[in-house]
Amino acid sequence: MQPNITITNIIWSFDHTTKHVNLLLVKRAGDPFKGSWALPETVMRPTESADTAALRLVREKIGLKLAGFHTEQLATFTQPNRVPDARSLSLAYMTFLPEMPPLTAGYGATDARWFTFDDDADRYRLQNGKLIFHTTSIADHDAYYTQLTDRNSDADSTLAFDHDWILKVACERICNKLDYQPNILLILGDYFTLKRARIVFAVFRQVPLESIDNSNFKKNHKHLFQPVGTSSAKHPGRPAKEYQLNYLNLTNE
Repeated sequence: MQPNITITNIIWSFDHTTKHVNLLLVKRAGDPFKGSWALPETVMRPTESADTAALRLVREKIGLKLAGFHTEQLATFTQPNRVPDARSLSLAYMTFLPEMPPLTAGYGATDARWFTFDDDADRYRLQNGKLIFHTTSIADHDAYYTQLTDRNSDADSTLAFDHDWILKVACERICNKLDYQPNILLILGDYFTLKRARIVFAVFRQVPLESIDNSNFKKNHKHLFQPVGTSSAKHPGRPAKEYQLNYLNLTNE
């Protein structure tokens, strides 16, 4: 029997009101893991590429049509025990949404919500009200999948499948690329202030915002940030300067 091939999409955005990074989770409508929260998924169609399927997932689930540079391939997850009683391969992608639209649960889900993303000791935490999930605290790939089959799945505290591991890998990828290709900043929109960028850097590096000095941050990332003017937001004091990522063509959306 041929294995199923699914696209798992880690969809990031930013709440400009609360100034928090957010992640999209859906509540599964069917088995396996019926009623559990999970990263959004779709089955790759025979006539489409994985990249196309990842963008289609965003278009169908959220109603947004994005340019290709908003989506980045993460990794392929092929461990035989990642799905109970089935053989399923996951091609994981990350998508960086420049806006955080209202959500309506689509096919295969009974609920869809934005979860606030934050650090929590040696892990990352996702929270929406009383619902709290974490990335796995297990550091070793083989050790994680050894315990996966035997662990008791709690729909109120554990993500479905191996999604807590996939999310951990995604966070490590983002953190490792912050100083040379911080695509995660696309969640701030085309233009951003250095403070908003520092907020994003701080949460992924699991450090206080105050520990990232603004002057040093600007100097160390001047090869990535291009000034574009000043913010139009109305607040006391001088308008903040805005920047954009200089290695992406943001005019072809």
